[in-house]
Amino acid sequence: MSWDLSSDRPIYAQLLEQIELKICSGIYPPGFKMPSVRDLAQEASVNPNTMQRALSALEDTGLLYSHRTSGRFVTDDADLIKNTRTRLAQKHIKEFLKKMSELGFNKGEILEILINLSGGNTK
Repeated sequence: MSWDLSSDRPIYAQLLEQIELKICSGIYPPGFKMPSVRDLAQEASVNPNTMQRALSALEDTGLLYSHRTSGRFVTDDADLIKNTRTRLAQKHIKEFLKKMSELGFNKGEILEILINLSGGNTK
């Protein structure tokens, strides 16, 4: 998964979201040793201080933890990862519903579109 950063929002917030996504999707699995700040910053083409800020924020949430001499690791707390995944999904769904509403769709029309896109399968 590439680092897709845009100039319309703070880079730090985008890094935080993308690392959360990589954790929730399993790209960075539970217990995974994170690359160094410098390596991640180079990979994302950002300032190491900006990457450090995002990683520190993820430590504050518990998704990452540090061992003083060993580096940073992804939490082993499956419930925390699941809750983060659900929170991210809810955020994206709310944004989607807002956009659809702005386009003039009502809830029934939105549901119909989603059902049709999924091949009629509601499971």
